[in-house]
This record gives sequence, C-alpha cells and structure tokens, in this order.
Amino acid sequence: MLKKILLGLLLLVIIAVFYFSWLPDPTFKNETYLPKWLVDWGNNNYNVRTAIPFLGLGFLLEAYAQPKRINKINSNNYLGLLKNIAIAAVIVCIAEAGQFFIQKRNQDLADVFYGIVGSSIGAAVYNFLRKIRHEK
Repeated sequence: MLKKILLGLLLLVIIAVFYFSWLPDPTFKNETYLPKWLVDWGNNNYNVRTAIPFLGLGFLLEAYAQPKRINKINSNNYLGLLKNIAIAAVIVCIAEAGQFFIQKRNQDLADVFYGIVGSSIGAAVYNFLRKIRHEK
C-alpha cells in the first residue's frame, strides 16, 4: 500500500513539474491560486524555483526505491543516487524541451542543473533521516 501511495505522490510531483514548466507565462501572474509571496519569490529566484519540486521528487524516489535495498548500505545507495539523478535529469530535460514549443518560454541549461541538484538534495535528506531513524 505504501508503494502505491509513494508512486501516486511521485506522479503528482512529475505532473506538477510539467504543468509549471509548460505554462505560457513564466511569471505565474495568471496562477491566482498561488500566494502572492510565493509568486514574487519565484520570479526573483527564477532558476532556484526549479529545484523546489525536485527536492520532493528526489525524496520520493529514494523512499520508493528504499524497500528494495533496505539493509544494503554502501554501493547500493550510490547506485540508487545515480538512478535518482538520471530520472531527475530525464524529467527536467523533457520539461525544458517542452518549453521549446511555448512562445513565451525559453529553455535554460541552468534549470537542468537546478533540477538535478534539487533531486540530489531531496535524496540526501531522505537518506539522512533514514540513517537517524536507524541509529535510534
């Protein structure tokens, strides 16, 4: 059951990444459901805002993969991190490629970098929290 919940959350995060990446207006001014402070922060931190959903993506990818390697630490964790980075890179590259077809949007290599970094940080946070939990 937990795997299904994690998979559902992963899909929601991926859909959110594509939705916000492919909006016609990159300033999010027409997105009235977002708080004004969040829109202002996102517009002032244009590339950093790309990393935010990828924090969750990296965290969820690690959580989803974890039961497969529950007691295996060293090499399998690095392999898992590499898989996490590869999946995040594919998702962010698809999102950036989709912007090629949207008139007011521009592709940005920095967004690819921030997406991968965000996913890596999310994965690291998950592994850190898991390590703390297992040491108790």
